[in-house]
Amino acid sequence: VMDAACQEEVKSANEKGCGEIREDGAFVEAGENDNLIVQKLEANPNAFGIFGFSFLDQNADKLQGHKVDGVEPTFENIASGDYGVSRSLYVYAKKEHVGVIPGMQEFIAEYTSEGAWGPDGYLADKGLIPLPDAERAKWAENAKALKGMGS
Repeated sequence: VMDAACQEEVKSANEKGCGEIREDGAFVEAGENDNLIVQKLEANPNAFGIFGFSFLDQNADKLQGHKVDGVEPTFENIASGDYGVSRSLYVYAKKEHVGVIPGMQEFIAEYTSEGAWGPDGYLADKGLIPLPDAERAKWAENAKALKGMGS
C-alpha cells in the first residue's frame, strides 16, 4: 500500500525515467507484426524482442527465449505463473449485451468451452496456455451464470 505522501515522489520518478521512447537506435518499434520482429532479431543477434510465447515456440529454430529471474519461458513456467513477464488474457462482456447483441451468449459459451480454451482446444493450438483445470471450470461456470470478476 502506498502512502499518500509518497505518490508525488513516484510520479516524479516515473516522469524522469519513463517519459519517452528511446530514439538512439537501442529501441526499434516493430509494431504488432511478429514476423517482422523475427526478421529483425535474425538480422541482429544482439537484439531483444518481445512477443507472445506461441511465436517463440513456432520459431524455436531461429530464436531463443530469455530467462527472467532465472526462469525459462516454457509452457509450464508460463502456465504456473513462474515466468514473471507473462500475462493473462482477459475477455470482458457486458451482461446487459447478452440477449441484445446477436451471438453474445453463444460467443461466451464457445470461448469458455473445453473445445476452445481447454488443453486440447483450438486456442491452445494457437498458443493460448490454458488455465489449470479448477480455474477453468470456475471461470466457465461464472461465464455461464454471467457472473463478473467482482461478483
